[in-house]
Amino acid sequence: MLGMDRSLGIDLGTVSVLIYQKGKGIVLQEPSVVSILRDSGKVLAVGEEAKQMLGKTPGNIIAIQPMKSGVIADYEITEKMLSYFIRKVCGNSKVFRPQVVICVPSGGTEVEKRAAIEAAMQAGARKAYLIEEPMAAAIGAGLDISEPYGNMIVDVGGGTADIAVISLGGIVVSKSLRVAGNDFDENIIKYIKEKYRLMIGEKTAETLKIEIGTAMELEEELFTDIRGRDLVSGLPKSISIGSNEVLKAISSSLKTIIEGVKTVMEKIPPELAADIADKGIILTGGGALLRNFDDLLTEVTGIPVYLAENPISCVALGAGTVLDNIHVLRSGLVSSYK
Repeated sequence: MLGMDRSLGIDLGTVSVLIYQKGKGIVLQEPSVVSILRDSGKVLAVGEEAKQMLGKTPGNIIAIQPMKSGVIADYEITEKMLSYFIRKVCGNSKVFRPQVVICVPSGGTEVEKRAAIEAAMQAGARKAYLIEEPMAAAIGAGLDISEPYGNMIVDVGGGTADIAVISLGGIVVSKSLRVAGNDFDENIIKYIKEKYRLMIGEKTAETLKIEIGTAMELEEELFTDIRGRDLVSGLPKSISIGSNEVLKAISSSLKTIIEGVKTVMEKIPPELAADIADKGIILTGGGALLRNFDDLLTEVTGIPVYLAENPISCVALGAGTVLDNIHVLRSGLVSSYK
């Protein structure tokens, strides 16, 4: 029975990994970063410790983000990362190997799904199941997906934005976009480089997005100072940036997500469309925390959009709930490996 208690729900994200342990809730939330020695490939640090090294490593150390757009870009490093996190949560026991449910983007290919399962098995899982992210996010947000009415979810993570309509325990219409929170950061870096001839790092861009980022113009503009490297003089320099500039920088990525939402809405069967108009759309994922994102989606769809209670943890919480009902939901899981 002890083995069952070690069942894990894993949100294997582009930016961070969240692990839900049965009976305990979310037990781990760490960045999806691994630092290795360039020559030998030896792992030096994983997670938070490795993230601190991003952009600061000497030539012989590289900090790698093995997940790109929600899928495994570097299989070997992903496996090492998963292995480390599973050991951190479960200990080094060889006897009690956990059963895991891993979340994958809804648009993933069979090869990408197989890679996620293989990585989990190699990392020490006894059994691995996959669930599509919007399904996990909907369950984690507290929606009853088994009922015969429509639920619409917009899950904006770091690497992917998954939009789906769910009914009777299955995905009716979905779209997975490889545009999400990371793209906002890249947009900000590019905008500041082009407008101010100033080079800033990913961390600065992310801080800027969190502190003053917005999806709609604010009545009272917010400002913050940032430091970077002047591309003309090569010296450090500080400038002040306003929230409307951040909006301008990320507007093309926001537009892509809005278009994705509209595309899914156009394909919804009429009966389910009526349900969604009544109940509204649920917004989840770290990218959902962008100021006024819910208001922007409400404005463009004409349907109320609600931010989930724990937007960052929804996917992992959903995977955890699936663990408790695996016998019921097995048909809804993308695939299983015994």
